[in-house]
Amino acid sequence: MISAKRLPPPADILPVRRALLSVFDKTGLVPFAQRLREHGVELISTGGTARALREAGLPVIDVSERTGYPEILDGRVKTLHPAVHGGLLARRNDAEDMEALEALSITPIELVVANLYPFEKAVSEEVSEAEAIENIDIGGPAMIRAAAKNYFFAGVVTSPAQYEGLADELAERNGGLTMATRRALAREAFRRTGTYDQAIAAWFGDGGAANDDRSASGLPPNLQIRGPRQRSLRYGENPHQQAAVYGDARNGWTQIHGKELSFNNLIDLDAARRLIGEFGADEPACAILKHTNPCGAAVADTLENAWAGAFATDRQSPFGGVVVVNRPLDQATAEAIDSIFTEIVIAPEFEPGAAALLKQKKNRRLIRLDAAASETPALDLRSLSGNILAQTMDAPLPDPETMRARLQVVTERAPGEREWQDLDFAWRIVKHVKSNAIVYARDRRTLGIGAGQMSRVDASEIAVTKGEKSELDFKNSVIASDAFFPFADGVITAAQSGASAVIQPGGSVRDKEVTAAANENGMAMVHTGIRHFRH
Repeated sequence: MISAKRLPPPADILPVRRALLSVFDKTGLVPFAQRLREHGVELISTGGTARALREAGLPVIDVSERTGYPEILDGRVKTLHPAVHGGLLARRNDAEDMEALEALSITPIELVVANLYPFEKAVSEEVSEAEAIENIDIGGPAMIRAAAKNYFFAGVVTSPAQYEGLADELAERNGGLTMATRRALAREAFRRTGTYDQAIAAWFGDGGAANDDRSASGLPPNLQIRGPRQRSLRYGENPHQQAAVYGDARNGWTQIHGKELSFNNLIDLDAARRLIGEFGADEPACAILKHTNPCGAAVADTLENAWAGAFATDRQSPFGGVVVVNRPLDQATAEAIDSIFTEIVIAPEFEPGAAALLKQKKNRRLIRLDAAASETPALDLRSLSGNILAQTMDAPLPDPETMRARLQVVTERAPGEREWQDLDFAWRIVKHVKSNAIVYARDRRTLGIGAGQMSRVDASEIAVTKGEKSELDFKNSVIASDAFFPFADGVITAAQSGASAVIQPGGSVRDKEVTAAANENGMAMVHTGIRHFRH
């Protein structure tokens, strides 16, 4: 550890005599610089920033005049020089520091105004590796960190949003900045450089560059989570909890109608996006969710019929729920959805008549999924009493043909073609139901869903009860279980309910007993070899 010198305390008010301005984003630059000049602040600048200031009629000293060196390497090296960093890092209350500055003819700099090359924006677009690297700022973060470290004697501005407040304080303090302001600016500066470095590290780690520092497990050796607060929410899961959204606003969807989404709405939206991502756009699909669990889903020849199949599964739970479809929402389907109160409707697009109809209810949110909605994040993160759990994402299943090739028939009878299609459909739905999870389906529509039970048999019984309430017939249905059947009773219950085929991961010590029960009941059963718990 490096020890600190015993020095006199710094003054609360720091007079700003020189400012170094070097910004990529020149929004508000000139008006801010003009207000600096009102207090006699000397402006030192580089490249395009200096040019913009001169064009506005402001006096500017080039950094090269202070360093004695021109900008070199296509502007890669401008401010990396002792004449700059000595002026930023010198402690005004340290006689040795000030003697060193005088001996080397270095003048102190009290304010840095810098924002960084737009690396995050560059890599969000299709750019080459060389272009991404050119957008990694070096001098900017070095200046920002130097001024932030020396906040006793320097202020640092990293965003145009800070200009007005800072200029107002300079006016109030006769050209000076308080210690509290300098410390707050330093905090924001380190947050900005930290987020910037994290974005660069993520690009290297996510395959954007030639080297990947992830371990063989797909998990990074060190996990840093940082993101700007996008917006505060009215409350969290419950009214007494505070909440906010952090991260990139480019989140794959756009709200086109209704009140702002709540904490619970956002969680439901994410669950709906993940579920509908299991189905391609070749056939219309619709799912209805409540508290992240699907309460009905279907694939049909039209979206309207898919909605009808999903709604028929459970006619009570969809009230106040979430509806998601995989195709542009047409007016006929919108009219069907509008027959009950639905809190959120999600679609890749809304036909004009459908949007106009659904917008008549102010409390209904309409969400348009963007192209990025199909992208799967690398990691799934959860909080754990102050710690973080990280796992690779449970990615969407492959297409039905590829999926079928991975399945293992373990019974004497193989599924028929209709059963194969229904098994594939049921497996895609059960993957998104909380464990213990059971889904009954036929003709690629759900008949009953049992979610979040302590016993798999209980989940099966709940699924059947819900279907029977809707007067659905379970004869020749299929059943999907998110994890293996630990006992034969689950399969026997399914057979008694009318199921003719089963899809489950397998892997129980009693697999032989479970398979024997399926054979005794004339059922076909396939193992996936993969489970899909959702805790």
